[in-house]
Amino acid sequence: MNFCNLTGKTILITGASSGIGRQTAILVSQVGAKVIIAGRDEARLKETLSMMTGSEHQLFIGDLTEESSIFELAKTVPEIDGLVHGAGIVGPTPTKFIRQTDIDHLLRINFETPVLLTSRLLLQKKLRNKGSVVFISTIATRSPYFGGALYTCAKAGLEAYSRSLALELVKRGIRSNCLQPGLVNTPLISQPASEGQIEMVEESLQRYLQKYPMGVGEAIDVANVILFLLSDESGWVSGISIPMGSVMQ
Repeated sequence: MNFCNLTGKTILITGASSGIGRQTAILVSQVGAKVIIAGRDEARLKETLSMMTGSEHQLFIGDLTEESSIFELAKTVPEIDGLVHGAGIVGPTPTKFIRQTDIDHLLRINFETPVLLTSRLLLQKKLRNKGSVVFISTIATRSPYFGGALYTCAKAGLEAYSRSLALELVKRGIRSNCLQPGLVNTPLISQPASEGQIEMVEESLQRYLQKYPMGVGEAIDVANVILFLLSDESGWVSGISIPMGSVMQ
């Protein structure tokens, strides 16, 4: 038996145009899954698709911060066995500069969108029994950083939601878990300007890296654990948040 084989399973992944979402899509396609990748950037989603193994995968192009796109995705997607919420933004903002627009933007993308999409998929009966839902949180909910109040607040809410979801879906055998990655080498940190983020100056980044004795992670490090949580091998794991990266408190 192949460990973490997803043959015959259908997996929906949001935020698949780059970073952890893209790497997860590539990885699960390599172990037999049919994958639906969702995001706003058609060109980059097609680039992700070109890196994947197999030919039965699907694209959904849409802005999932818009409720109409969430409804459309939930309506058109086939039944799925796994759901990975890979979309998110960092948006560092010192507390004294927080505005209402910052709150709305950060919470919409990092909390409201995954919650609403999960709800719509459940209402449409698109998530099969024995399925798995995986949320991407952050180690910063355990070890905060300067300027991360809004981001960590949104992710902490997502962790609490995941635990409640796990309880509600336990009778159907559906599992819900969160990952708490440390600093990962994705475009959010390597190309902050192109990702619409505030530029991370070298001094600030180096100071943050001191909290990571294992160094910066790669997207594949996170994708490997996501694969485990999507597989039958994690069938007795639900309602938890898994820290990654060995952060010093």
